Amino acid sequence: MDAIATTKSIFYFILAGLCEIGGGYLIWLWLREGKSLWVAFIGAIILVIYGIIPTLQPANFGRVYAAYGGVFIALSILWGWQVDKIPPDKFDIIGGFVALIGVGIIMYWPRS
Repeated sequence: MDAIATTKSIFYFILAGLCEIGGGYLIWLWLREGKSLWVAFIGAIILVIYGIIPTLQPANFGRVYAAYGGVFIALSILWGWQVDKIPPDKFDIIGGFVALIGVGIIMYWPRS
Protein backbone atom coordinates (compact mmCIF):
# COMPACT_ATOMS: atom_id res chain seq x y z
CA MET A 1 0.00 0.00 0.00
CA ASP A 2 1.49 3.37 -0.98
CA ALA A 3 1.71 6.42 1.28
CA ILE A 4 -1.40 8.12 -0.12
CA ALA A 5 -3.52 4.99 0.25
CA THR A 6 -2.23 4.49 3.79
CA THR A 7 -2.99 8.11 4.69
CA LYS A 8 -6.53 7.77 3.30
CA SER A 9 -7.01 4.52 5.20
CA ILE A 10 -5.92 6.09 8.48
CA PHE A 11 -8.21 9.06 7.82
CA TYR A 12 -11.16 6.70 7.23
CA PHE A 13 -10.41 4.85 10.46
CA ILE A 14 -10.32 8.09 12.46
CA LEU A 15 -13.46 9.42 10.78
CA ALA A 16 -15.34 6.15 11.37
CA GLY A 17 -14.22 6.11 14.99
CA LEU A 18 -15.36 9.66 15.62
CA CYS A 19 -18.72 8.90 14.00
CA GLU A 20 -19.25 5.72 16.03
CA ILE A 21 -18.18 7.23 19.32
CA GLY A 22 -19.89 10.58 18.65
CA GLY A 23 -23.14 8.99 17.47
CA GLY A 24 -23.13 6.57 20.38
CA TYR A 25 -22.41 9.43 22.77
CA LEU A 26 -25.45 11.35 21.49
CA ILE A 27 -27.64 8.26 22.04
CA TRP A 28 -26.10 7.98 25.53
CA LEU A 29 -26.98 11.62 26.25
CA TRP A 30 -30.56 11.03 25.14
CA LEU A 31 -31.10 7.85 27.15
CA ARG A 32 -28.95 8.51 30.22
CA GLU A 33 -29.11 12.27 30.59
CA GLY A 34 -32.57 13.08 29.29
CA LYS A 35 -31.55 15.07 26.24
CA SER A 36 -34.00 15.76 23.42
CA LEU A 37 -35.13 13.11 20.97
CA TRP A 38 -33.42 15.26 18.32
CA VAL A 39 -30.10 14.46 19.96
CA ALA A 40 -30.86 10.76 19.53
CA PHE A 41 -31.97 11.29 15.92
CA ILE A 42 -28.72 13.09 15.05
CA GLY A 43 -26.78 10.32 16.84
CA ALA A 44 -28.60 7.69 14.78
CA ILE A 45 -27.77 9.47 11.52
CA ILE A 46 -24.12 9.72 12.52
CA LEU A 47 -24.12 5.99 13.35
CA VAL A 48 -25.48 5.20 9.88
CA ILE A 49 -22.67 7.30 8.37
CA TYR A 50 -20.24 5.33 10.55
CA GLY A 51 -21.54 2.14 8.92
CA ILE A 52 -20.76 3.50 5.46
CA ILE A 53 -17.25 4.86 6.03
CA PRO A 54 -15.46 1.49 6.49
CA THR A 55 -16.60 0.45 3.00
CA LEU A 56 -14.09 3.00 1.68
CA GLN A 57 -11.19 0.96 3.10
CA PRO A 58 -9.09 -1.02 0.61
CA ALA A 59 -9.05 -4.29 2.60
CA ASN A 60 -11.70 -6.97 3.13
CA PHE A 61 -14.47 -6.66 5.73
CA GLY A 62 -12.93 -8.93 8.37
CA ARG A 63 -9.52 -7.27 8.23
CA VAL A 64 -10.99 -3.75 8.31
CA TYR A 65 -13.23 -4.47 11.28
CA ALA A 66 -10.51 -6.32 13.18
CA ALA A 67 -8.16 -3.38 12.74
CA TYR A 68 -10.91 -0.88 13.45
CA GLY A 69 -11.29 -2.42 16.92
CA GLY A 70 -7.81 -1.18 17.80
CA VAL A 71 -8.54 2.29 16.47
CA PHE A 72 -11.78 2.35 18.46
CA ILE A 73 -9.88 1.49 21.65
CA ALA A 74 -7.42 4.36 21.17
CA LEU A 75 -10.08 6.89 20.17
CA SER A 76 -12.30 5.88 23.09
CA ILE A 77 -9.47 6.58 25.51
CA LEU A 78 -8.93 9.99 23.90
CA TRP A 79 -12.67 10.72 23.91
CA GLY A 80 -12.91 9.93 27.62
CA TRP A 81 -9.97 12.19 28.31
CA GLN A 82 -11.15 15.15 26.23
CA VAL A 83 -14.96 14.94 26.51
CA ASP A 84 -15.54 13.26 29.88
CA LYS A 85 -12.40 14.81 31.40
CA ILE A 86 -11.14 11.46 32.69
CA PRO A 87 -7.42 11.25 32.02
CA PRO A 88 -6.04 7.89 30.93
CA ASP A 89 -3.75 6.07 33.34
CA LYS A 90 -0.56 4.35 32.25
CA PHE A 91 -2.38 1.08 31.57
CA ASP A 92 -4.90 2.83 29.30
CA ILE A 93 -2.01 4.37 27.38
CA ILE A 94 -0.09 1.10 27.13
CA GLY A 95 -3.21 -0.81 26.06
CA GLY A 96 -4.09 1.81 23.46
CA PHE A 97 -0.56 1.70 22.09
CA VAL A 98 -0.61 -2.10 21.89
CA ALA A 99 -3.97 -1.94 20.08
CA LEU A 100 -2.56 0.52 17.54
CA ILE A 101 0.44 -1.73 16.94
CA GLY A 102 -2.08 -4.47 16.15
CA VAL A 103 -3.82 -2.15 13.68
CA GLY A 104 -0.53 -1.48 11.95
CA ILE A 105 0.23 -5.17 11.64
CA ILE A 106 -3.26 -6.15 10.48
CA MET A 107 -3.74 -3.37 7.94
CA TYR A 108 -0.36 -2.18 6.81
CA TRP A 109 2.20 -4.95 7.19
CA PRO A 110 3.51 -5.89 3.74
CA ARG A 111 2.09 -9.11 2.41
CA SER A 112 3.59 -11.23 -0.32
